[in-house]
Amino acid sequence: MARPYRVQGKDCIYHITSRGNERRAIFHFEKDFLKFLGYLKKAKEKFKFYLYAYCLMKNHYHLFLETTLPNLSRIMQYINTSYTVYHNVKYEKCGHLFQGRYRSILVEADSYFQELSRYIHLNPVNAKVVSLPGEYKWSSYNEWIGEMDTGLIDMKEMERYLKISRADYEKFVIEGIGEAGRSPLDSLYAGFILGSEQFIKDTISNIGTELEDKDISYKMDLQALDPIKVREMVARFYGSETDILCGSDDRSMLAKKVAIYLLKRLTAMTNREIGDQFGISYSAVSKVAGGVDRLMEEDRGFRGGVERIISHFKV
Repeated sequence: MARPYRVQGKDCIYHITSRGNERRAIFHFEKDFLKFLGYLKKAKEKFKFYLYAYCLMKNHYHLFLETTLPNLSRIMQYINTSYTVYHNVKYEKCGHLFQGRYRSILVEADSYFQELSRYIHLNPVNAKVVSLPGEYKWSSYNEWIGEMDTGLIDMKEMERYLKISRADYEKFVIEGIGEAGRSPLDSLYAGFILGSEQFIKDTISNIGTELEDKDISYKMDLQALDPIKVREMVARFYGSETDILCGSDDRSMLAKKVAIYLLKRLTAMTNREIGDQFGISYSAVSKVAGGVDRLMEEDRGFRGGVERIISHFKV
């Protein structure tokens, strides 16, 4: 199956969904929901996007956000990788937590902002988890109607797109209960655009020009990679049984060093973020990477192996 388009623009509004691998639970206890929201808050601080709505369900989540830079992949890489590492360490798991890549839909606010936010907020009602959206703790609905303030939702920016008052919005959402078969996503075009005919035409005309600038450096292209994919490629190169997060034999330890080196060199992750994944300090990340650099200078065979791993990411 062909991969869907990833339109990476600034000042773009997206509906994001990400599901647990094989639809398994990604949130088990209250602390898990809180940890995810903490990573979401850190991502906002780091990547400067506006968050308009969210809903965390047991085996998937929804985000409704607006970028200020063309950095959606980096936002999602940070959120999903951070939470995956937390989850796998806490529950002593290894490997995938999320099912494939996240799904992103480019949304025209004028046409679908209100309706799509209602769809997100009614997720727990339609799933029969609660009877009313205000009864669900892990969505932004109560912030929208003024019953709660977590500081996560950018209310001032959100109100630019909301065409009704908060009181009327509450009524609007409640009126949508019982219409589970009706979804704004039924109007999706090409699997990734939700908007008017003109919005669709404008989006299509931009694909391949400003949204796929061919002058972007190879380094920046690589920053959009999922770090989990980098780790998987390293593990595959060193042997199918190699576990670069949990293994302790010599081969796994060497693979771990190479993974740290490549995550530092090829992704947008900071030393602290890499260190958190491998249980080492941020300063140790630089030492490991420096050691791999020296080994590559001394051992042509080792250098060739690292370069072969890197070559898999050149597309």
